[in-house]
Amino acid sequence: MGIATFPKDRMYYKFRLYGFLKNLRFFDPFIVLFFREMGLSFFEIGALFSVRGIATNLLEIPTGVVADAFGRRKAMLASFTSYIFSFLLFYAALGFWTYVLAMILFAFGETFRSGTHKAMILEYLRLKGIEHLKVHYYGHTRAGSQLGSALAALIAAGLVFYSGSYRVVFLASTVPYLLGLCLFLTYPKELDGKVAGLSGTGGWTRRLKARLAITGREFVSMFKSSYTLKGLLQSATFDGVFKATKDYLQPILESQALALPLFLALTGDKRTALLVGIVYFLLHIGTSFASQNAGRIQGMLRSLPFAVNMAYLLGLGLLLLAGVGTWIGIYGLAIVAFVGLYLLQNLRRPMMVGYLSDVIPQQVMASGLSVESQLKTVVLAVLAPGVGHLADALGVGPALMFVAGGTLFLFPFLRVSSREKELVQLGGGSS
Repeated sequence: MGIATFPKDRMYYKFRLYGFLKNLRFFDPFIVLFFREMGLSFFEIGALFSVRGIATNLLEIPTGVVADAFGRRKAMLASFTSYIFSFLLFYAALGFWTYVLAMILFAFGETFRSGTHKAMILEYLRLKGIEHLKVHYYGHTRAGSQLGSALAALIAAGLVFYSGSYRVVFLASTVPYLLGLCLFLTYPKELDGKVAGLSGTGGWTRRLKARLAITGREFVSMFKSSYTLKGLLQSATFDGVFKATKDYLQPILESQALALPLFLALTGDKRTALLVGIVYFLLHIGTSFASQNAGRIQGMLRSLPFAVNMAYLLGLGLLLLAGVGTWIGIYGLAIVAFVGLYLLQNLRRPMMVGYLSDVIPQQVMASGLSVESQLKTVVLAVLAPGVGHLADALGVGPALMFVAGGTLFLFPFLRVSSREKELVQLGGGSS
């Protein structure tokens, strides 16, 4: 089926605009360089990412109760408000413990947002009767996100170039998030899902206890099928590794910028800003194209599970190559490998969402995506400080090589099955 058979109506463009605004995080291409400028070690940087991951997991249930009580649209408003306060704290640049608080606020934003907007998109597709096009549709909306990231890279590079500091990118990031708050006010009520209030004596505690019990049962149910288990674990492992290592592209770009015999009249920070801006702009243009064509590429491959497995192996191979290139000082090779990894991740993610929707029945899909998100943050929380410690002790290259090699070793245990007839249908229904 062609990729343009779904309606490109007003909501289609609103979904794309959401992703565009969400990814105007001007700090993303410079987050590690900002922390290094503030005097943090790679271990401390990893610890901050771990705090964010742990906080995200701990806040998942209480924020979920609030989202259920007030609706998905209000959950998204709470999410973007929390992000804005987080950005302002980072801009204040008061030290490590201030960054810890900022990461916790960021985690609030993540938990209110995580899975919520995907659920709104899937609800919209269900209402329109085009759920079978979820990979194509989600790929298109994700492409809007990557276009936002591409523009953000250029704007951020300009801000750093002219200000001479990485701090300003956090203040600038509040602007698109304020626009995002306005966007959510225009979403239709039917995308809220079922809304259950917290009124009545003990309403909050009853709902929280009920949510804990339901989440616990559904979490266990996700692991009754080996096919579902492998899908969740492979997705969480790959995405966790990607998130724990992707920002190491920044110090590699800094090393390359200082090594190039170009723009020698400029300071090192300005040369780094130029190279980071150009590379991240081209990178996100490429990832936008990759996301938009995920459905088409999937159709060219033997099966969706085959595509997911190959993406896992190729992605970790690229990470290994990036580590080798950094270790031996061929930074250009490492940069190319990282760009390839980013492109592959944005091809793989829509396919992974499609695969999980095949092995998890519709009636527990939201719980399945929540479990995947929790597993992903656990992987990130464990890996991020570990990679940082290795980077401090051995260097960035060996750290990347170690993580890539170890995760490749896990593939035989995480390989998803292509035997579609044997996919277990949890809950007794068809997915």
